[in-house]
Amino acid sequence: MEVIVLSAQGLKSTSSGPFSRRLRSFATVTTYPLVPCNRDDKCTSQTRVDDEGGVNPTWGDKFHVPIDTSFLANRYSSIYIQLYTKRLITGRIQLGWCQIPVTDIRLGPEGSIKYLSYRLRARDGTRCEGIVNVGIRLLTALEPVERHRLSMDSDQKASDACQTVIGIPVTTFSLI
Repeated sequence: MEVIVLSAQGLKSTSSGPFSRRLRSFATVTTYPLVPCNRDDKCTSQTRVDDEGGVNPTWGDKFHVPIDTSFLANRYSSIYIQLYTKRLITGRIQLGWCQIPVTDIRLGPEGSIKYLSYRLRARDGTRCEGIVNVGIRLLTALEPVERHRLSMDSDQKASDACQTVIGIPVTTFSLI
């Protein structure tokens, strides 16, 4: 899968000190659950630092994120994007984060790009100022689930590992 971190809009500076008014923002991309990485693939990718964009940075950086069929099959899988500003003395400071659930990644025609925009969240999960814009594209057919990632209890038989399951959608009602 290819993740393109396009831009962000409406970011707010974390400090009003005399030396930290200018935002030098960058973003990181991580998948959850973590996909096993080898030496060629990075588990977390980082965009370049945008020194000129200020509160509306643009990157357009593309990252290859290795996934397999288990990533799309797990409804809790997601892509995390965290935005930071780079400070001279204090290092990086988080501006916000967003989570792209696997359910938002619709499988369109192979090679097509799906553009998504997400509101940023503060460290505690509350809304904060800013929006991040990304593009997601499936490059090729997905690889099958790796054998070493499947775990079975010692008393579970191998024949029990692969069974057909039928899911029935359930509507939830609020009891207010």
